[in-house]
Amino acid sequence: MKTNSKDVTLLLVEDDDIDAMTIERGFLKQRIANPIVRAYDGIEALELLRSNKVSRPLIILLDLQMPRMGGIEFLKQLRADETLSDLVVFVLTTSKSEEDMLSSYKQHIAGYFIKGDSGEKFLDIVNVLDSYWKIVQLPK
Repeated sequence: MKTNSKDVTLLLVEDDDIDAMTIERGFLKQRIANPIVRAYDGIEALELLRSNKVSRPLIILLDLQMPRMGGIEFLKQLRADETLSDLVVFVLTTSKSEEDMLSSYKQHIAGYFIKGDSGEKFLDIVNVLDSYWKIVQLPK
C-alpha cells in the first residue's frame, strides 16, 4: 500500500521554542500541511512513540543538544527498540562536530542538517524533507 505524502507526520524533537517556531513557519511558508507533533527532548519523544500518540507513517526531525536526553542517546534507544528501530530520522542541529555527525550516522539517520542556515538555505532543508516523504515508501 502506497503512503500518501499528506499522511506523513513529522515528529519534531526540539527543546528550543524559537527553533521549533522557525521550523513550523518554514513548513507553512512552503505550504506543507503535514501534521507536526513536538517533543521537547528524547525522553518525551520516546514516551510519545511508545504510547502510539504519534501516528505512522512518520519522520523524526531531531535536535542533538537537549536536556534530560540528548539526540545521540535518543537515537541509540530508538534503534535498540524493535518496534521503533525502523523509523526515519533526520538530524537538525547546531553541532558541526565530526564526532556528533559520525555518531548520528552510525545510528542510521537519513541526513544531518546544520541549524543556523536561515532564509533560502533553511527553506531548502524544508523542501528536501517534503520531497523525501513524497517519493519514498514509508512503513505504516
